[in-house]
Amino acid sequence: MKRILFLALLTIVLNPSNAQTKKEMDKETIKQMCGCFEVDFNFSETFNYSTDSNYRSSPVKQVGALEWVQLVKNEEDKIVLQHLLVAGNPGSQYIMKHWRQDWLFENTSFYMFDANNKWDYSIKSKKDVEGQWTQKVYQVDDSPRYEGSATWVYIDGRKFWENTTDAPLPRREMTIREDYNVMVRTNRHEITANGWIHDQDNDKVIRQKDIKDLTLAQEKGFNHYKRVDSLRCKAAKDWWIENKDLWKLVRKNWDKVYNRNKDLELHLTVDDKRLFMYLFFLDSSDKNKSVKKIINDFVKS
Repeated sequence: MKRILFLALLTIVLNPSNAQTKKEMDKETIKQMCGCFEVDFNFSETFNYSTDSNYRSSPVKQVGALEWVQLVKNEEDKIVLQHLLVAGNPGSQYIMKHWRQDWLFENTSFYMFDANNKWDYSIKSKKDVEGQWTQKVYQVDDSPRYEGSATWVYIDGRKFWENTTDAPLPRREMTIREDYNVMVRTNRHEITANGWIHDQDNDKVIRQKDIKDLTLAQEKGFNHYKRVDSLRCKAAKDWWIENKDLWKLVRKNWDKVYNRNKDLELHLTVDDKRLFMYLFFLDSSDKNKSVKKIINDFVKS
């Protein structure tokens, strides 16, 4: 009897159709992050390890927002989600393109953040990423940010994905901190009954060549996405319809850079302006030539 049960379980585990079912379940789970959400962004520095008596922690940040998460691609092995912030009063809303997350199944190609606007290209074996999804996170201008691979987990009624990876400083820190240059992020995306949670445990790290990394401080982040009526995000949906072709061009040109499959270094500014300052002011009818030039001007190597 025990042998029969063992063989039955083995059949379930090894049957390719069951693996496919898990993959499809993962895809549906990822797409549950789409929609209209009230978002609470919460960040607080928890511990610091500085030897400087004048050290000051970053202030606690708590801010609310309305955000539309647009499904851009829904392919067999790739799902693309674009975040759009909805600001202003209901009668006079304006839209700001926010971060983007791509999810790739059993991806083996990675751009891993090093430090100081540099990313190292690396390849993992197929065995290392079997059954996993890579989350690739991009800046508001679709330049690289951070990425990592892990398995979606379903246990005790929970649905979550968790990974630790190196990242550049977030914008909220970049404007006020110069004493560290890498954020080691542990990101957990968890689907809930009324939306989803982006839970973070972050290390603020000083990284210098040929010197062991030094953790300066740690931070807790907790961003709660509460699903609301999609009509509240109508302005964002309309904005995307009008501007999606332009941002498709931007992604296309970035893909050409990423497909070089080599280490990447970017200029922080060109003529004292950040990349988003150029791209955000393009007209939705702009052609590929202008987009290509802007992006290539920022690629240092």
